[in-house]
Amino acid sequence: MGKLRTYQEQLQEIVEKGINSAEEQQKKLAAKPFSYAEKLEKEARGYSVKNLRKRYDGYSESLFEQLRSLNTRFGSLASDVVARIEKETVESADAVAATANEVSDQAKPVKRTHAPTGKRGANTRKAASTKKTEPESA
Repeated sequence: MGKLRTYQEQLQEIVEKGINSAEEQQKKLAAKPFSYAEKLEKEARGYSVKNLRKRYDGYSESLFEQLRSLNTRFGSLASDVVARIEKETVESADAVAATANEVSDQAKPVKRTHAPTGKRGANTRKAASTKKTEPESA
């Protein structure tokens, strides 16, 4: 069951890397329009691009933090599922082992009372070979 836990951890790491990569790419893409807007801001003082950028960055950061939180919750859920599967597997294995032991314990006395001995097999052969046949009279 350690494999399931390893898969669960690997999946979480993959998701985390994907979130980080998406965040990095989003920030790079989002920076370009703001850079242009900041250049234009010097000419058009009517809008505060820096405030707009701060607000956008805050929303963006919040989104990725929520995605990370979701990934953590998913990991916790997956961990619980893995633990349940491991528990059920152990319980099933214990039940099978207990049943096997019971069958083995019950089979031992039966095996002892019905075990063929060397003499018994030899007697059977002798009885067959000592049988006399009478000559036919015509």
